[in-house]
Amino acid sequence: MRIGLIAPPWLQVPPPRYGGTEVVVDGLARGLVAAGHDVLLAAPEGSTCPVPLVPGMLAPRAGSAATWSATAELYHVARAYAALSGVDLVHDHTVAGPFFRYRPAALPVVTTNHGPFTSLLGDLYRLMGPDVAMVAISHRQAADAAGVQIARVIHHGIDVEAVPVGDGAGGYAAFLGRMSPDKGPREAILIARRAGYRLLMSARIQGREEKDYFDSQVAPLLGPEVEFLGELSAPEKYQLMGGAVAFLNPIQWPEPFGLVMIEALATGTPVVGTGSGAAPEIVDDGVTGYLRNGIGELADALSLAPGLDRHACRRAAELRFSTARMVADHISLYEEILRDSRLAQSPEPPPGWSPPGSR
Repeated sequence: MRIGLIAPPWLQVPPPRYGGTEVVVDGLARGLVAAGHDVLLAAPEGSTCPVPLVPGMLAPRAGSAATWSATAELYHVARAYAALSGVDLVHDHTVAGPFFRYRPAALPVVTTNHGPFTSLLGDLYRLMGPDVAMVAISHRQAADAAGVQIARVIHHGIDVEAVPVGDGAGGYAAFLGRMSPDKGPREAILIARRAGYRLLMSARIQGREEKDYFDSQVAPLLGPEVEFLGELSAPEKYQLMGGAVAFLNPIQWPEPFGLVMIEALATGTPVVGTGSGAAPEIVDDGVTGYLRNGIGELADALSLAPGLDRHACRRAAELRFSTARMVADHISLYEEILRDSRLAQSPEPPPGWSPPGSR
């Protein structure tokens, strides 16, 4: 197949530091090529994913003023579809792309919703026509998609083989995510402190809201037993996770997936967090981590986490959350869509019809 991939315009693929969707697009692009398919990727300038890239895309830009964001995404989408007109199928990871009226009419399009269906994003997708196939990233996310036809639920995957296995010998708990109250960084501090564990934290701080939250809710709690490391590169991130006795993920919202959980499992580190969102689809309670509610219950679970089998965590990542599995699921969907598209373009002949000369 000739497959066009469109990444969002906000970060390079792969992302230089923190990134979720961009990690997934990078793995999908590499995996499709490894499986023998041709890939053309529309991603921001400076992307280093080792597949053919659409030239002339905009570079990422700091800040996200509403006007600039809309203009940048539409420009990104327009250039992408113009360059991808010759592919068999496009998998679009932007929001605006599936609604772009000037994309080639007969071009099959797949899109993935990386956010919740319960927000304005969900209302927007309910307006989407049946000519776009929707991928959900968890069954929990899909359960909120009333009015949206879900073509397939496909969990994210990562290149597990590229993730070093840690031994948890650091003796600390780890937290990694955005500096947002939804991710629970303040709760992570309270959990670790109550359980008597040192906490090492890494987070991206972007925008005034996240900076204000850090200054007012997190910074006052820092000290010798709670260290903030800033934003880390991928090797630094895996070193942080692998050295931890547990990865704290006390999310405070129904997160559609949670890539950091499978990254932690890949390092062999069990996950201790709330059962919100897709967490129960990722963490096997009592085997690869503990899912609890409330600071006290989570602190008790953190105390138990060092007794879990780190090999079981790694195995779960290898078997259920690998790039190979994710890519195979997407290839199956793409083939089904292309098969249906060809059938639609070649309708069944009328009853009694036979090719000339066949009688």
